[in-house]
Amino acid sequence: MLKGIHSTISPELLYVMAQMGHGDELAIVDVNFPAASVARHLPYDKVLTIGLRLPQAVTVITNLMPLDTFVPAAATSMQVVDDPDAVPEAIAETIPIIERAGSALQSIDRFGFYEFARNSFAILQCHDTRLYANMILKKGVITANPARA
Repeated sequence: MLKGIHSTISPELLYVMAQMGHGDELAIVDVNFPAASVARHLPYDKVLTIGLRLPQAVTVITNLMPLDTFVPAAATSMQVVDDPDAVPEAIAETIPIIERAGSALQSIDRFGFYEFARNSFAILQCHDTRLYANMILKKGVITANPARA
């Protein structure tokens, strides 16, 4: 156990986040997402898990991992099929967390999200059973000048 690290963050997840570089992406997905079939093609080819719903998972991740500030939106969610303007409950709860972490959210269609996830560094499956509780976070940098990170 380490001080200051949420108890649901496994040593394996810490290792993966440490291995990620600037611009690498972590896909945080719900229980319905095809995590195993996507993960087998990624740099980290195992499915990581965290016993939290999406908003709580994003909170503990962004407390440790900076989001990319060189892109307009370092977080990407999956749009609702046939209703791209809808904001699923899990995403609505997560938007303020992304904003507090210094970024914005963009959304893309379902199959675009799957393709995005296939280009991620790793898959983290949370325990959210709500539909569309999926988000991809782009890692930023830590610098001596926090205003530029």
